[in-house]
Parts: sequence; structure tokens; C-alpha cells
Amino acid sequence: MIDAIDVDRYLRFDRHDWAELRAQTPLTLHERDLEALRGINDRIDLEEVVAVYLPLTRLLNLYVSATQNLHRVSATFLGAIAPKMPYVIGIAGSVAVGKSTSARILQALLTRWPEHPRVELITTDGFLHPNAVLNERGIMNRKGFPESYDTKRLVQFLREVKAGSSDVAAPVYSHVVYDIVQGDSVIINRPDILIVEGLNVLQVGTDSAEFVSDYFDFSIYIDANEQDVENWYVERFFALRQTVFQNPESFFNNFAALSDDEAEAVARGIWREINGKNLRENIAPTRSRASLVMQKGADHRVTEVHLRKL
Repeated sequence: MIDAIDVDRYLRFDRHDWAELRAQTPLTLHERDLEALRGINDRIDLEEVVAVYLPLTRLLNLYVSATQNLHRVSATFLGAIAPKMPYVIGIAGSVAVGKSTSARILQALLTRWPEHPRVELITTDGFLHPNAVLNERGIMNRKGFPESYDTKRLVQFLREVKAGSSDVAAPVYSHVVYDIVQGDSVIINRPDILIVEGLNVLQVGTDSAEFVSDYFDFSIYIDANEQDVENWYVERFFALRQTVFQNPESFFNNFAALSDDEAEAVARGIWREINGKNLRENIAPTRSRASLVMQKGADHRVTEVHLRKL
């Protein structure tokens, strides 16, 4: 939840007032599109897209245009050609809060702007250290915590993308084998907009002189009551038990045969020892650094939006 110290930093909108800011922004997604974008156990519908995401994409459209104009003005002053610099959007929040679905919806909507910008999306999972490294360092049980990421590599990746470099490679992570896919990569080639989604993208507590968020033009934190997020995590665990965990190659295949009571006990144990602890110690403290906070209720729907004052 947004705390008292943040009140002066943010403009606060309830769901209705935020939805009004959509203005004439058209809905360019259909139900079949949304079905492909939903994550496991997400309950987002087109009404949520209209009320929450269309106003947000309108705002981002204005921000991107203003930033591009600023680059053109600067280039004119310097007598140079304006470089193509991607607009970078960071999305942070807890495990199971809906970051990935939000990121995919934003990508889909932004790509459908009349200008047809090229919008790429990466998750910071690919910048986790391989399991072999985590095991060697004795921090496998802290996967997802700040120290489990190759932050220097992530910062270098963003530095190259922001500089307008072509064919910048990012490593690929498999949620099936729960590890980095050796030898595989995704190539980012001068997009108009890059969305970076991850747990700790707003972190500043590293040894580096640069932070991941230094390369963000705009950042979003998806927030919810911790008990609600824990319940969503347990629900997702149950859904995965019936799907991904059934794959013999899944790292968590041994969970597929658990009874309901056993599955709930395991899921809540993982939350208590890993995900909840990471949320409280590392993720939630970065909330006040976001440009915009989306507050969710127990039904997954966004109830309030807080926009940082300029």
C-alpha cells in the first residue's frame, strides 16, 4: 500500500477518475488477443484494459513524444542529427502480482499505436546467475533476491540498448528447467520502446556505480496487500501443478503428485521463506522510486493509480 510519506510525491486517482483520462484512446485489443496475453491464473478482462491500461498507454504516448521532441531540440542546438534512443519502461513488483501480464498488455497496446512503434519486451529472469553459480555461492534458496542477478551484465545490456546499439543480446531463461538456457539469447535491435520487467528493477542497493533504473525513462510498480499476493501465489502454484509441473523436464516435476494439502503447505512455505521475505526486504522498499504505482485489490483489479508529480 502507498504510505503517508509518498502522498506529497504522487497524484492519486481512484479507478473511476483514472479511467476518465482515457479520453478518446481506442481499444485495439480483442478478447482473443487478451486470452493469449493472460498469465497463469490471471483474471484480467477487457474492462480492466479499458479502465486502467488505455489511460496508461495514452500517458506513455505523450511522454514518449515529449522525450523524442527533447532529443530533437538538443540535436538542433548541437547541429547534429537526433539519435534514435529507445524509450525504456521498467515494471517492478512481487512474484505473482501480475507483472508479466501487465508488461505483455502494454507491449500489445503500444505496438498498436497509429505510429506503429516497435516495442520489445525482456524480463530480468534471463540475467539471473545460472543455477550452477547460485549453488556454488550457496544462495540457490535466494533466487530472485538482488544478489542472485548478474546486475553488471544487465546494466551493460541496457547501456548498449539506450545508446542505440544494434543487435544487443540478452540471455534466455526457462521456467520449465528453472535455469538459464545456455547458448540461447534474444536479440534487441533498436526498438522504439523497450519494456523491462522484473522483481528488483528499481533496486539501488548494489556495489555498482550505475543502477538498472538509471536507464529507465518511466517505471511502474504493481502493488497489492501482501496477504492477497500470497494467496495469488498459492493459486498459481496449484495451476502450475496441473500444467507446467506435469512436464517430466520441469524442475518442479516432483510437486505434480502432491495432494492439495501438501501443495498448499509447500507453496506457503516457499512464500514464507523466499518470496514473501524478498518482497518485504527488497522489492516493496523500491515502490516509492516508481513513476507510477498501480494498486490492486483482492480480486486482482486495479483500485487506485498513483502518478509521481513532475
